[in-house]
Amino acid sequence: MMTLQENKTKIFNQVAQATIEAGRPQNSVTVVAVTKYVDSEVARALVDIGVTHIGENRVDKFLDKYQALKDYDLTWHLIGTLQRRKVKDVINYVDYFHALDSVKLAAEIQKRAEHPVKCFLQVNISGEESKHGFSPEEVEDALAQMADFDKVELVGLMTMAPIAATEKEIADIFSKTNLLRQQLADKKMKYMPFSELSMGMSGDYKIAIQNGSTFVRIGTSFFK
Repeated sequence: MMTLQENKTKIFNQVAQATIEAGRPQNSVTVVAVTKYVDSEVARALVDIGVTHIGENRVDKFLDKYQALKDYDLTWHLIGTLQRRKVKDVINYVDYFHALDSVKLAAEIQKRAEHPVKCFLQVNISGEESKHGFSPEEVEDALAQMADFDKVELVGLMTMAPIAATEKEIADIFSKTNLLRQQLADKKMKYMPFSELSMGMSGDYKIAIQNGSTFVRIGTSFFK
C-alpha cells in the first residue's frame, strides 16, 4: 500500500501531465480531494501534505470535517445532493457547491446564504434516470428563473458519466457538457460566468481534463 504522500504526489503529477497532454495551461485544473471515506484525522494528514481543496458529499460529514480543520486555510466543496431543509445548516461554510439540481434549491440558497456561493449547475447530459440534474433542454428556463439570484454564482456545469460507460461514451458526455458551458458563457449573464467545469473522478479524470474540466473530484485514489 502506498503512503498518503506517495498517492498525493502521483495524483498531482498525473493531473499535471494530463493537463499538458490536453494542450492546456499548467495549473488550470484543480484537484478536489474527496474525503467522504475517511475520518477527520486522515483528512488532516492530507491537508498537512499540501492539499487545500476538500470535498464532502454529506452535510453531517462536511460539518464534522469543517470543524476539525477550521484552523487551516482551505477551500471547501460540497459535492453531493443537498436537501433544501439542510441548506441553512451548511451553505455559509461552503466555497463551492457542485450539485445545484433544481430551481427550488437555488431559491433556498438565495434565501439562506450570507455571501455569494460559487455553484455548479448539475446537468444530466447522459439522460440516465438515476442521475440528478437538468437536461440540456431545461437549462435555459431554469436560468431565467434564477436571473436575480445574487447569492447563487453559477460558475459552471457539473456532470457525471454513467458507471458502465465506455471511454468513448464518457468523452462524448464530457465534450457535450463543455460545449453547453461555452454556449452559456457566451451569453454573459449576470451572476452566471460559466467559466468552470466540474467533471471527472478517480476513474475518468484524464478523459475529463481532455474535455475541458477545471475541477476533478478524486477520492479513492488518495487512500488505496
